[in-house]
Amino acid sequence: MSSEDCKSSCWVISDGAAGNERQALALAEALDLQPRILRLSITQPWAAFAPRLTWAARRALRDQDARPIGPPWPAIAIGCGRRAALLTRCLRGWSKGRCFTVQILDPRVSTSLFDVVVAPRHDQLSADNLIETLGALNPVDDAWLAAGRARFAQLGQWPAPRTAVLIGASNSAQTLDDAYFEALHRELAGLFERHGGSFLVSASRRTPADRIADLRRRFAAWPGLFWSGPEDGENPYPGILAWADRIIVTADSVNMISEACATEVPVHAFAARPVVGKLGKFHQSLIRAGRLSAPGDDGPTRSVPLRETAEVAARIRALWQCRSPGPSPA
Repeated sequence: MSSEDCKSSCWVISDGAAGNERQALALAEALDLQPRILRLSITQPWAAFAPRLTWAARRALRDQDARPIGPPWPAIAIGCGRRAALLTRCLRGWSKGRCFTVQILDPRVSTSLFDVVVAPRHDQLSADNLIETLGALNPVDDAWLAAGRARFAQLGQWPAPRTAVLIGASNSAQTLDDAYFEALHRELAGLFERHGGSFLVSASRRTPADRIADLRRRFAAWPGLFWSGPEDGENPYPGILAWADRIIVTADSVNMISEACATEVPVHAFAARPVVGKLGKFHQSLIRAGRLSAPGDDGPTRSVPLRETAEVAARIRALWQCRSPGPSPA
């Protein structure tokens, strides 16, 4: 398969969730592919049972999603998330096996229904076609950070140590309520009292508007910047990670923590209460690996970055080339 064939025949499939799509895109870019992005809205009953229920699967897709799904099938499809796994699974059959299917995260069905499954260790899967990671796939590497540092050079004007603060939102694993943010504010106030410096704050699109307003008011007392959306200008997230001397991230997001840990600076995932379940296992794995700092350990030091995307891409490339019969048919 020529490089041009590869670049023109990749589909990235997600349910539109930013974290899922970001992982799939990071893998496609590491494979040097130029993907077509499909964001799926799956109707009932398929949404509830995806990816188990494949009968008449095209009916599961809303009209605007279903129209672009047809031959020529891609040479490779990369899906992320349970609902995206419905299409990733179906593509293998629709293309008569010509489409190499990669599913990121636990698909909740047998991994044998895909060519490769990429899943974090805390998903606790076991299969011959499994590529296990510690964290989430992401684009953060030396080149990405250098580009962010150059594009947002003005961030270097804020006093050091520059502390990046990445804000998420409540989910089933962590409740980020008033008490949580009061505790976070006390933690940051103590950090500022001991070390001075500045705060470079990035709020997720998941962060509620009322929470953003409260946080913006609190951070106004300290040097730095606060970004929560286009009203604050261009998203400086790459620059924030690139210029940070340390990173504090809310404890809710595997994606945010993984990207923070892909830098070389200390990372602390702030949790006002114990982190349990799969998310807790993820945190503990990073602490054992020396990549998450313990509470109170706030001295700036360099760390070995957690970067798994390039290695995962290399393994997938080798598997794909071994079994690929050639370019995707028309």
